[in-house]
Amino acid sequence: MAGLIPQSFIDDLLNRTDIVDVVSSRVQMKKAGKNYTACCPFHKEKTPSFSVSPDKQFYYCFGCGAGGNALGFIMDHDNLDFPQAVEELAKAAGMEIPREEGGRSHKPRQPTDSPLYPLLTAAADFYRQALKSHPARKVAVEYLKGRGLTGEIARDFGLGFAPPGWDNLFKHLSNDTLQQKAMIDAGLLVENAETGKRYDRFRDRVMFPIRDSRGRIIAFGGRVLGDDKPKYLNSPETPVFHKGQELYGLFEARKFNRSLDEIIVVEGYMDVIALAQQGLRNAVATLGTATSEEHMKRLFRVVPSVLFCFDGDQAGRNAAWRALEATLSCLQDGRRARFLFLPEGEDPDTLVRSEGTDAFKARINQHAQPLADYFFQQLTEEADPRSLEGKAHMVTLAAPLIDKVPGANLRTLMRQRLTEITGLTHDMVSQLAQSAPVKPQAQPAYDPGIDYDAMPDYSDFQQPDVYIPQQEWTPKKPGAGGKKWENKPWDKKGKRGAEREQAWVPVGVEPPTLTALRTLLHHPQLAKKVEDAGHFAAEDQTNNQLLIALVEAVQKNPKLSSIQLLSRWHGTEQGRLLQRLLEKEWLIDADNLEQQFFDTITSLSARQRERNLEQLLRKARQGELSTEEKNQLRDLLSRNNPASNPTSTGA
Repeated sequence: MAGLIPQSFIDDLLNRTDIVDVVSSRVQMKKAGKNYTACCPFHKEKTPSFSVSPDKQFYYCFGCGAGGNALGFIMDHDNLDFPQAVEELAKAAGMEIPREEGGRSHKPRQPTDSPLYPLLTAAADFYRQALKSHPARKVAVEYLKGRGLTGEIARDFGLGFAPPGWDNLFKHLSNDTLQQKAMIDAGLLVENAETGKRYDRFRDRVMFPIRDSRGRIIAFGGRVLGDDKPKYLNSPETPVFHKGQELYGLFEARKFNRSLDEIIVVEGYMDVIALAQQGLRNAVATLGTATSEEHMKRLFRVVPSVLFCFDGDQAGRNAAWRALEATLSCLQDGRRARFLFLPEGEDPDTLVRSEGTDAFKARINQHAQPLADYFFQQLTEEADPRSLEGKAHMVTLAAPLIDKVPGANLRTLMRQRLTEITGLTHDMVSQLAQSAPVKPQAQPAYDPGIDYDAMPDYSDFQQPDVYIPQQEWTPKKPGAGGKKWENKPWDKKGKRGAEREQAWVPVGVEPPTLTALRTLLHHPQLAKKVEDAGHFAAEDQTNNQLLIALVEAVQKNPKLSSIQLLSRWHGTEQGRLLQRLLEKEWLIDADNLEQQFFDTITSLSARQRERNLEQLLRKARQGELSTEEKNQLRDLLSRNNPASNPTSTGA
């Protein structure tokens, strides 16, 4: 029996999944401010009311109330249960699902709310400000100007400057020992194992922030300005940064153009930025590692075509072949990869600046090789097919690689090409391929077996709902004895109050919507009795949206448990709210449970209908209503007393 899916894996999966990618692969969306809109896939409508928030990582339909995270969308859209939805997302992310045996729990490997994110953001702010105002910034500014970069490009990529010295960032951010430990975990500080001294990892370098698919800063790359080694220095592996899976510039490329059709893979930070400076804002770079299968899976989720741009020397060709091997297993029919080799001694940065954007684009169109052409060209150079031995050798090299191609049409065409080159039949090719020795796989640059559980666990970190100022604690002086009035507060006249009671702290009354959410989480069966919740929560009424979405989810799938409901919003702000509500079961009034719940639903529904009525009447006074709007207005006006309309079936 397969074990349970660890919660840590679900945390990690959702953290690596962009809901915009998930939804856009199934629904055609348009950009509307910070969000994306579309006609809802869950009910028929002519005016788009379906909204996806990249910042909050959830979707919500203002027409039917459907909502949730990426998992919830997959469950509803593809009609999958929870484990199947996890498997679908994991497959798209190129992740293998682990299983817990015997119900063992594991700490989250990559917490969605890690305090490392704001810490890294603060570091990026420090580096950017240093580039603007630090006394030693002149060398960094001259370097960037010498590479032809403008202030606009530096701003778009968040470039910064790590000043010379051992403790600039240390002094700026390290408030206490705990903060210093977090800075070490984030890769910002280095601790000397022998002396215990801590110092800045990045010193006297131009800084390149590395962002994940959501735009969060997860690491840095630094280019040295002096004589220190190495020339380029990357952040180490951290709980939020796995360099074998990330691509520099991918977030910026997608931010500039959500309709990308091709991405250029280059070798360095400056190549990415130099191409962007020249108007080619679709370049990315690996982070000091060879192109991996994880990289390719991520790229092909964004674009159907990838162009590899490497130096024409031997090192560049070796890198190209490794990229080809990583690409083969991702080549579904409809995807393509091309290879462009630059003249000796040139890289994208120098070449695009010397010959210009138009000439560089022409070079791509004229000289970029399709993957299959490059594949057979390289094998022909290694195994001369003019001899029988060369033909046999070529088949033993090519056949296992061709078998890795998942696209049936491309795989068939490549096999046909191999038979044409070697003169062998399909059957003979198959026989030689089966007898070919299996080459051991190289160790991946990113080791999934690393024990990230040994790293600090920040899973319990969360911002408090309300900040209540607390009296500052001051330690007693050494040798001071406790006095009988020691713990009594001062009055306004500077005297101790003998009988004064503890200061009163106001306690807020929980809104009815939160009470209804908590009740529904513990008693999902109540949703079955809700007849009509209105389904028109305003955009700023997130808790109302959440309540309606949960009701809708249970009505569509009555077998959903409390935990499964929670999982639909996992990793979002709303999910954290639900978690807190679920933990406080004792706040539910069991004696008046159902009545309170339906009173809230009824009140919410009435207010929503009144709001819709006001909006339609206002629009009718300003102009002509559509037929659909007229019918809606007629229906609302026919309800003389909306607040009294039942929202329960009475069952």
